[in-house]
Amino acid sequence: MSETAIICVDDEMPILKALKEQLQRNFGNKYIYEVAQSAEEAWDVIYELEEEDVQILAIVSDWLMPNVKGDVFLAEVHQRFPKVVTVMLTGQADEEAIERARKQANLYACIYKPWSEEQLQQIISQALNQ
Repeated sequence: MSETAIICVDDEMPILKALKEQLQRNFGNKYIYEVAQSAEEAWDVIYELEEEDVQILAIVSDWLMPNVKGDVFLAEVHQRFPKVVTVMLTGQADEEAIERARKQANLYACIYKPWSEEQLQQIISQALNQ
């Protein structure tokens, strides 16, 4: 079992399923893949992984979600876990939100929906090998 994880956060389950399937297809059993449908649920996953001594390497988060937007969530993640790579997935984020995430969450990349599996694999590979 891997001791490192990638978390995907999106309020749409079909998107989470696609992300997880693509990551598993490209990286196999190298990582643990977790999904959450909200920032609140993502924090639960983060704390569970922490308790199990699993290191979170990257979080891919949607921008437009109920309650907490992705840029705000990723900024909070970066404050608490500065080594976690943050990637925003969006179909609707405005440039201000992306810029805010770059400054406050040390945003590694912004992936626009619809994304390609190759693009996702390339960004995650580069992010984790930096």
